[in-house]
Amino acid sequence: MLFNSLAFAIFLPIVFFLYWALPNKYRPIWILITSYYFYMSWNVKYVVLILFTTVVSYGCAILMQKWKKKKTVLLCATLIASLGVLFFFKYFNFFSLSAANVLGRFAIQVHPVTLSLMLPVGISFYTFQTLSYVIDVYRNEVPPQKSYAKLLLYISFFPQLVAGPIERTSNLLPQIKGEHRFDKEKATGGLLLMAWGFFKKLVVADNLAIYADQIFDDVHYYGGFSMLLAALFFTFQIYCDFSGYSDIAIGCAKLFDINLMTNFRSPYFAISIKDFWSRWHISLST
Repeated sequence: MLFNSLAFAIFLPIVFFLYWALPNKYRPIWILITSYYFYMSWNVKYVVLILFTTVVSYGCAILMQKWKKKKTVLLCATLIASLGVLFFFKYFNFFSLSAANVLGRFAIQVHPVTLSLMLPVGISFYTFQTLSYVIDVYRNEVPPQKSYAKLLLYISFFPQLVAGPIERTSNLLPQIKGEHRFDKEKATGGLLLMAWGFFKKLVVADNLAIYADQIFDDVHYYGGFSMLLAALFFTFQIYCDFSGYSDIAIGCAKLFDINLMTNFRSPYFAISIKDFWSRWHISLST
């Protein structure tokens, strides 16, 4: 389910109104159910992956508290399991083809093994969010979460599930566990931020992509000025696309009295590469 889809336009109001109509103790359950519905609307089968990473992180975090001398081993096991799933789906074909090409240069003919797998949506984001929780527990920055349902919601909270921000445990988990009250000003601000995100995504990014894609698809037929213009358009396209999605996610979370971290802070006004990476996809770089 895309943010810029009719399905989401129907989904969000239903989730919002029922959330605030329910007693506070049932709201997390409602958001958890709707978050998994949101994720499974892409592909029901891949829900196994997010459940797997959650189970691994939950179990290892609990064991870290009990077996303190084996914390490093448990952390490594979590890293291998979670990043192994990410590698398999996202990079297996790339490395398989690359290895075959390298061996071919040494006259060693190998038929690369490739898999016809659809990339699970949001796998990078929920994998890194899962690891952030386990690493925070390992560093004794947060205690292990005893409630499996709360951890499920922390990892699968639908506004930031697909494109971030990648939340730290210390920010999002306490909010999920706390009580919430409807704040008209906060909800209005969330709607305005969502509108700004939709503008950046639909009006700016998608229209710039039309020209940029046309040039990059046939680079041999265009001159230097057209290439320069396409590169400039792509620069703003990728920013408005990514930051637009982040704005929609942050604004959407505000509707449920949840504050997500800022993910972009005027990155093209950076004065150095270091400054740029402190402003671009902040939730990943931090």
